[in-house]
Amino acid sequence: MGTSHHRQLPLDLVRAQRRFQAWRGQRKAGCRIPQPLWAMAIRLAKTHGISRTSTALSVDYYSLKKRAEVAITPARSSGPAFVELNPPIMLAKECRLELDNGCGATMRVQLVGYDAADVEALARGFWSAR
Repeated sequence: MGTSHHRQLPLDLVRAQRRFQAWRGQRKAGCRIPQPLWAMAIRLAKTHGISRTSTALSVDYYSLKKRAEVAITPARSSGPAFVELNPPIMLAKECRLELDNGCGATMRVQLVGYDAADVEALARGFWSAR
């Protein structure tokens, strides 16, 4: 690559390009790209685009795209979110709750004019039942 090509690239891509070149110069045949270099490539792809980054770093476009998509996907929650109900509040509006105990049991409740403490007791009873 000529010097004029380096001037067209942003400084962070030039630095990454040099790191990849240094790694390639000292690696053994058949070694895979280390995770820190992939992480850097993914970070740069988010900023400069997959095509430009893959070309600058001489990595496979589809491999970088796949890794970047996995990195963007948010992690799914492993359990229910915590909900705090502050008793004693009387609410006149209608409320619908769906409780899931994680073992397959689900309870749906429709309340009108309820006390938050009653909802808490109902949820505790459902989640502690075996």
